Amino acid sequence: MTTTSLKIGFIGLGTMGAPMAQHLIQSGHQLFVHTRGRVPPAIAESRATQCVTARGVAERADVIFTMVPDTPHVEAALFGETGVAAGLSKGKTVVDMSSISPIATKDFAQRINALCCDYLDAPVSGGEVGAKNATLSIMVGGPDAAFERVKPLFELMGKNITLVGGNGDGQTAKVANQIIVALNIEAVAEALLFAAKAGADPARVRQALMGGFASSKILEVHGERMLRRTFDPGFRIELHQKDLNLALASARALGVALPNTATAQELFNTCVAHGGAGWDHSALVRALEAMANFEIGQAPAR
Repeated sequence: MTTTSLKIGFIGLGTMGAPMAQHLIQSGHQLFVHTRGRVPPAIAESRATQCVTARGVAERADVIFTMVPDTPHVEAALFGETGVAAGLSKGKTVVDMSSISPIATKDFAQRINALCCDYLDAPVSGGEVGAKNATLSIMVGGPDAAFERVKPLFELMGKNITLVGGNGDGQTAKVANQIIVALNIEAVAEALLFAAKAGADPARVRQALMGGFASSKILEVHGERMLRRTFDPGFRIELHQKDLNLALASARALGVALPNTATAQELFNTCVAHGGAGWDHSALVRALEAMANFEIGQAPAR
């Protein structure tokens, strides 16, 4: 399979999916697209072909990507009455880049394999910025041969591309990623709130910490968001909630305790209760601020 004349399907043109599909279009591939709601103008005005159903995409494309919000959406896109499975023929490849249940993913893969097609789960990390800049980390589960065939397309959307293992292992890696990110956000929020309430300049504290062992991408990017109060979403709290629900449900099935993950989820729940489902996940700090009755940036009482 060459990378110069592929027929590619892309289902799900939201915040992440739209720029990812745009990279494929700009690389000269023939795209067949479908999404709920309005097709973004940049793609509508491109040479991509809009299809009425996911089945129509699968009938026309050799590799079909899905990028939708949650497990039920993937199942509907793949196995609904007018879904991808209804339009597949032998030898095609389905690549789900959504972040969904590892357990459900294994079932979806078996159902697609039964149609003599390959299945890759390939969730991503990097948010909207990574999607726009084609710098996503892509965690892949599935057979080696299918991964090697699709890898040139992954390279158009991301930089750190890893075949983790078999089907479901990519989703497991993504769940692990979201645990680490959530707990790092919580740690940065606690640290900056503590510093601010103690009377130190939280911006200078962050600057000092950036040069030490506590330095992290979360401290760099989301620490600045907390200081500047810029909570317009790069990654919405409601989506991180969904990912932590996957982590906690999978952990229960495995008999594993994730106590700090559960705490981070409760803090996200607090934000949602205050109308913050659509806030950036760095706004987790607002839940801690509410408990402290103190906001980073205000002057502490003397």
